[in-house]
Amino acid sequence: MRLSLLISASLLAAVVATPALGQSDKTTTTVEKKTENEPKLPPLPADESISQSARIGGRTIAYKATVGTIPVRDDKGKEIGQVTYTAYTVPGRDPARPVTFAFNGGPGAASVYLNLGAVGPKRVQFGAQGDAPSDAPIARDNPNSWLDFTDLVFIDPVGTGFSRSLVDEAETKKAFYANDPDIRYLSKVVYDWLVKEGRLRSPKYVMGESYGGYRAPRIAYELQSQIGVGVNGLIMVSPYLDPASGDDATALSPLPWMIDLPSMAAAHLERQQRLTPAAMAAVEAYTRGDFARDLLRGRSDPEATNRIVTRVTELTGLDPALVRRLGGRVDSRTYLREVHRADGTIGSIYDSNVTAFDPFPWSPQQQSNDPILDALIAPTTSAMVDFVTREVGWKTDARYNALSYAVNRAWDRGKPADTPVTDLRKAIANDPKMRVLIVHGWDDLSCPFFASRLIVDQMPAFGQAERVQLRVYAGGHMFYSRSDSGAAFKADAERLYAR
Repeated sequence: MRLSLLISASLLAAVVATPALGQSDKTTTTVEKKTENEPKLPPLPADESISQSARIGGRTIAYKATVGTIPVRDDKGKEIGQVTYTAYTVPGRDPARPVTFAFNGGPGAASVYLNLGAVGPKRVQFGAQGDAPSDAPIARDNPNSWLDFTDLVFIDPVGTGFSRSLVDEAETKKAFYANDPDIRYLSKVVYDWLVKEGRLRSPKYVMGESYGGYRAPRIAYELQSQIGVGVNGLIMVSPYLDPASGDDATALSPLPWMIDLPSMAAAHLERQQRLTPAAMAAVEAYTRGDFARDLLRGRSDPEATNRIVTRVTELTGLDPALVRRLGGRVDSRTYLREVHRADGTIGSIYDSNVTAFDPFPWSPQQQSNDPILDALIAPTTSAMVDFVTREVGWKTDARYNALSYAVNRAWDRGKPADTPVTDLRKAIANDPKMRVLIVHGWDDLSCPFFASRLIVDQMPAFGQAERVQLRVYAGGHMFYSRSDSGAAFKADAERLYAR
């Protein structure tokens, strides 16, 4: 991973002492050592706001755009970090107007992707076939923005965007770069924004993409049960919900193979222009049924592998010899490399039908980064920095991290567990009015939709089945890069808010 945090050295201060009466008049220099490795950074600017407008949903929406910061303090009240946010609010309509807090994932991703790609008032094209790093980073009105029915607050966790830690590396990892501390301080940031803006009476929603989908239910339960703020609804976009389901491919469980296969099949159907909900229903039925049974039979049924190989070859479009060599158990990395090998390209794990040329096509293993990730850093970073510094006037020379690989490397993931699903169940059970929308793209192999399908099907009904909805759209992890899928997503979300 490429982007990294600003690194600050420790500071040493020289103090010149005046000699006491009767001592030598020789000047004595002493060195006072300040807190070891504690960064000293120039202050971030004060909050700035401007008035803007955008054409959304067929009408012009006037709104206020604000770039600001919220301090993070430890248990003793010491400021240990600063979280930046971008808020879009429509004046004169609160407190009844909903407010939505949006988080991307990574860990190490800023909220720019949901902001400038999915639901913010302005949009920069990225994440689809043909998009390139050199595309002009010009934001245009987003017809699929949600600003016509909710205010929007995009939060950048510490180490992403302009958000930063004010303590040394060890304390930073302990306070910010681990699953549980991350949830605690980000939940407090949501609360602090609500207090700061006088919006505690507004309907509140939490939205998270990818690892942000891991955050969203946990933040909702933390707000509900610890901080004292009710959440009306959750929107989880291509969520990373159950780390335990992605266990080692050689493990006893058939889940890793079951979770990936439908997304591979969806991509194959899309390439043949045959992708429909009905076609995918048949794929899901096979995956839950004969595929799972034959995986579990293993060597006890000599024909099981033959049946798997035949069907998986049909579903994926891969070379039959390759599928047989793998016993019908195709991992995502092999699939992405092999399915496009004939044309010298490699697919993205975020949407396997989005490709880039393979710079090392004869290497036995992939030697390049993901096609979508490599293509989106430049336009999103340039567009966001231009908006913040030139349009809003929030002037800073600090580094903007759209995606921090350093944060991702430093992250303490703890023991894999289904904590987000557990917290999701608790939050829904505690509040009979809360509703949840989980959304995916068919082609996503980074957070496959079928994992969420299996998780939702194992949950209680909580009185009404529609309280937890799962929707799947054409596209991949960032399905909203396709305007039709973005419009369908908005329509489903608007119905959730209307309830």
